[in-house]
Amino acid sequence: MRKCIGGLVFFGLWAGLAITAAWGQDFQKNYSLAPGGAINIANVSGEISISGYNGTGVMVTAYREGKDASVVQIVDQSIPGKIVLGVQYPHDGGNYDANVRFVVQVPSGPSYQFESLSTASGDIKVSGVAGDLHAKTASGDVTIGSMIGSVDVKTASGDVEITQVQGSVKASAASGDVRVRGVAGTVNASTASGDVDVELTQIEGTGDLKFSSASGDVTVKVPAQLSAQVEMSTVNGSVKTDFPLTIEERQPHGQKASGLLGSGAVKLTISTASGDVKLIR
Repeated sequence: MRKCIGGLVFFGLWAGLAITAAWGQDFQKNYSLAPGGAINIANVSGEISISGYNGTGVMVTAYREGKDASVVQIVDQSIPGKIVLGVQYPHDGGNYDANVRFVVQVPSGPSYQFESLSTASGDIKVSGVAGDLHAKTASGDVTIGSMIGSVDVKTASGDVEITQVQGSVKASAASGDVRVRGVAGTVNASTASGDVDVELTQIEGTGDLKFSSASGDVTVKVPAQLSAQVEMSTVNGSVKTDFPLTIEERQPHGQKASGLLGSGAVKLTISTASGDVKLIR
């Protein structure tokens, strides 16, 4: 993966902080981070992988890869209670074949604040952790699994897959599919170009549920005893549902459906501009 990058890239520039930098070697450090502490990683080219483990301390290893790997600097601006890591390429504007792969191990019991995980080009993978997560990539897939806490993830070009999350989920893609499975909580999922496929094992809370695509199918599977105020629509496609909802033709084309199920505890909206929408048991 070739990158022409100049300057320092990371979240949170605090004046007066001591900076730990590593040229010509991979980076490895064990942080003593108390429960509730924050983790921020800003990559440019390469993957960010975070997983839970049975241990103490937050273990971070950054592998520099590619023909020109030695030119990349890992920059550490961490402070007590907050891990802040970024990368720096030479300022000469060269076209370097170099990327950084961050591998992070977090104690699986405590809850942490994953304030910002980002990469311009690469995948983001998180599993087996607890806490609130904010992650985004400009070009890559986002995969989240076996997590307790709120999830807010985005990709500009790639797919999103979320499984077994206990908490609220917000997932979006500009170009790619969004797939959500085994989530107990409030979910919002959208894509501009791709399919949205969601399975809710349990709906908790009173927040609105919204699933949409500009160009693609949207399928939502929910518990049989759904309690919701439902609105479904497609401009160019069909509406299908296992629930007693009134389906109508739209003019000049497309279909829509709406209705009250149970006491209408939540509002459920499913829509696409071009594609089919389904609400199934």
